[in-house]
Amino acid sequence: MAIPNHSDGQWPKDVGILGLEIYFPRQYVSQEELEVAGGISAGKYTKGLEQDRMGFCNDREDIHSISLTVVDTMLSRYGLSPAQIGRLEVGTETILDKSKSVKTVLMQLFRDSGNHDVEGLDTTNACYGGTSAIFNSINWIESSSWDGRYALVVAADIAVYAPGPARPTGGAGAVAVLIGPNAPLVFERGLRSTFMDHTYDFYKPNLSSEYAVVDGGATMSCYLGALDECYAGYCRKAKAVTGGDFDLSKADYVLFHSPFTKMVRKSLGRLLLSDALNVPSVVQQRPELEPLVGRTLKDTMGDRTVEQLLVKSSSDLWTAKTDLSTLTGRRIGNMYTASLYGCLASLLAQKSAKDLENQRILMYSYGSGMAASMYSIRCESSPDRAVTLDSLCTSLASLPERLLAREAVSASDYAAVMSLREETHHAAPYAPISPVSTLWPGTFYLDSIDEMHRRQYLIHGKEEADKQLSRVPLTVPQTNGH
Repeated sequence: MAIPNHSDGQWPKDVGILGLEIYFPRQYVSQEELEVAGGISAGKYTKGLEQDRMGFCNDREDIHSISLTVVDTMLSRYGLSPAQIGRLEVGTETILDKSKSVKTVLMQLFRDSGNHDVEGLDTTNACYGGTSAIFNSINWIESSSWDGRYALVVAADIAVYAPGPARPTGGAGAVAVLIGPNAPLVFERGLRSTFMDHTYDFYKPNLSSEYAVVDGGATMSCYLGALDECYAGYCRKAKAVTGGDFDLSKADYVLFHSPFTKMVRKSLGRLLLSDALNVPSVVQQRPELEPLVGRTLKDTMGDRTVEQLLVKSSSDLWTAKTDLSTLTGRRIGNMYTASLYGCLASLLAQKSAKDLENQRILMYSYGSGMAASMYSIRCESSPDRAVTLDSLCTSLASLPERLLAREAVSASDYAAVMSLREETHHAAPYAPISPVSTLWPGTFYLDSIDEMHRRQYLIHGKEEADKQLSRVPLTVPQTNGH
């Protein structure tokens, strides 16, 4: 593609997601085992949190390695040369170095192509960094700075907690998002609402530890309060754009950042409450919500009776609009910045292009501290897309099977791995001891750390991984014009 000329004032058309790639560790521990090992009542994690399994990384993997893996796989699957990437931005809260960015580590994948002209760095604010990186990339493509190349966003994190009630809400994973014009998943222009504030609901002040300081009650209230504000803002903007009131009937799917699945279920009920308070027809269709008329979002916050009523009333919406998207959250856990985009991958993996044609996906992103946004994606299935919607769905169709192919680890072995990570966090020099055989083929892994904290990575089973990889054609290939 020639370097674009924006002198005519035209925007690049249909900017959005061309490709998604998801990586998660090969090992997991079951939540049932964690209940037994912790002496917790049965169902505390599996029913109370609605979590099934939790993925985790041993000492062979870190934020650099999982990011290298997901980018390398993305490039291979889509047949991309690194020279076709003009912007690479990483959203993460997993910090190994207070100066050197994860993005610069990823640049080793670009050396052989000779492409060092790549904008973007790391973006950090709890679980929100991936969304911010995506917004930045879209803005780049829609600006005078764009040179015609793709943008690539990496949302990646390793979520670990100290022993205690928060530990079962961990997880690990990475999602790479390829962004460009003429996309099958188009970000709807003008339909984005953001809410930011200063809170201490979840934060990481101890730079020598992987663990966060968490105020559990506060972080749930902050999440839901920001959701209320973002949805109200989205509805106002949707009315300005379309001329009509917006409610959940206008969204075909509703996806949320997923700390744990029960939180997502409560969040959908919260949106139904907003509709009931603002759209009279909603209460007419759901008379069980009549007692809530006259209440406010603020005075219902934390009211468990209201919460239970909303969860029950929204159960049909859950089945139709949200449930499929919780696959990765239930089976991997909280991937922090990658969580929302794992939900998107889950939906695409279980739906066909025909199912998704002309559908709207409402997305809610939240990061503690706090930063939150709601926006929407429109699915386009026309065959002239740079990547067809059918190809995108097909590329992710093996996700459920991949989740089932992982290796179960006992709760005691999981605890030993967590202890090892804690003991060796930022150790230098250090030689990892976990077997490389615990990794998927095609995984980058940490080989060594020298006395100056310099990390060296190798790749496990690259040839085998390439043979197994399904390819996605880019039907309108782009070049950087160099």
